[in-house]
Amino acid sequence: MSSQNHAFYESVMRNFDKAAAHANLAEGLLEQIKVCNAVYQMHFPVKIGDEIKVIEAYRVQHSHHRLPTKGGIRYADNVDQHEVMALAALMTYKCALVDVPFGGAKGGIRINPRNFTENQLERITRRYTTELVRKNFIGPGIDVPAPDYGTGPREMAWIMDTYQQLKHGEIDSMACVTGKPVNQNGIRGRGEATGRGVFYGIRRLFHKDYTDVLAKLDLTPGLKGKTMVIQGLGNVGSHTGTISIKEGGVKVIGIAEYEGSIYDPNGIDVAKLLDYRKDNGSILGFPGTTTLDNRMAALELECDILVPAALENQITAENAPRIKAKIIAEAANGPVTADAEDILVKKNVLIIPDMYINAGGVTVSYFEWLKNLSHHRFGRMEKRFDESQYNKMVDLVIEMTGKTLSERDREQLVHGADELDLVRSGLEDTMIGAFDTIMAEWKENPTIETMRTAAFVVALKKIGGDYAMLGIFP
Repeated sequence: MSSQNHAFYESVMRNFDKAAAHANLAEGLLEQIKVCNAVYQMHFPVKIGDEIKVIEAYRVQHSHHRLPTKGGIRYADNVDQHEVMALAALMTYKCALVDVPFGGAKGGIRINPRNFTENQLERITRRYTTELVRKNFIGPGIDVPAPDYGTGPREMAWIMDTYQQLKHGEIDSMACVTGKPVNQNGIRGRGEATGRGVFYGIRRLFHKDYTDVLAKLDLTPGLKGKTMVIQGLGNVGSHTGTISIKEGGVKVIGIAEYEGSIYDPNGIDVAKLLDYRKDNGSILGFPGTTTLDNRMAALELECDILVPAALENQITAENAPRIKAKIIAEAANGPVTADAEDILVKKNVLIIPDMYINAGGVTVSYFEWLKNLSHHRFGRMEKRFDESQYNKMVDLVIEMTGKTLSERDREQLVHGADELDLVRSGLEDTMIGAFDTIMAEWKENPTIETMRTAAFVVALKKIGGDYAMLGIFP
């Protein structure tokens, strides 16, 4: 058992207990919400080269108050039961918070994917899926996996294909997993979803409606010109950076990655940095940047917004006193330990909690699941009709006013929403609505100390309401 993973699990439990004191729910109900309903640990053999390797893997279903359960699968050499249980619990609260009708789950395979060929990873993934099918731990109405650290659309396609082979003729089989390639029943916008959700959440905080909150942090409304540091240039960190620069006018001044940290007070073009890293295998040496002492050094830069988008337990009691950010947006799961949060709160640092800020992934996964169940691409039936109606309205306005329009302006005005437009719109609405709900709970209850606790309270009340509707608890 990893001591770090155990600490992560304990942090989740401590955060739950803090919120439970404010949720006004029965003790037995709180205990039911807190515990993991089902934990499946498995060991299975896979032939790797000339040897047989026994693979350790997990699938945890934290809560069955809603079905199916939902959560990613990660491939990492430090995966253990405590980590997967902690992540599954966070998924339950995350889904409740953003009104996605799933219970929480999570999976993990204890391997370093860099040590295996693509063919070997495929065999491991397919065997893992077979084990899940055997124990009824996967299915469109049972448990729906998704990508996580170390996995992506490729692995999700292998899972779907294996499931369909074993469940031949099941009409909704494509909905057994989300995060699939678009050309294999995936959905447009899923790849950017978590990073875009992080951007929407941060942007909402900087809305004029929260001027009073920003004033306490010595910040003004509006994202343009605000400084940001990002840890991790994987899928989440890279999209957070590029979207924040392009659509929010944010200045990314520091990047931390596995190979080291870089800094440029004038701003780093994240899109160009990604190309540079692809060509050179490292972010170090990117033109105009200074290489810092170590890979964690960027986290300690003075900035408005720090986005840890790597793994859990990155900001601890050891380095928290040196953190100079005014806001921490937890794009990763559990990057700030409970002990570190206590220190940061005393320093007046606002932490936007992981269970909210990185919920873009599960939100768009929900849209993909709906698409798969409906067997219908979003926008397919209405896009052309809408464009025809918009064209008629534009023609009427031109006729009435005598004004003219450029072809480019006309195209923008009459554009009918396609799948990507609708996904982004749904994600934006979800992130704004959840943020406002959290802040309202926080404002209404002055005894709640942090935004994280407020988010937990919102989630617990929603889950408690589900159990009450089921008649299990009063």
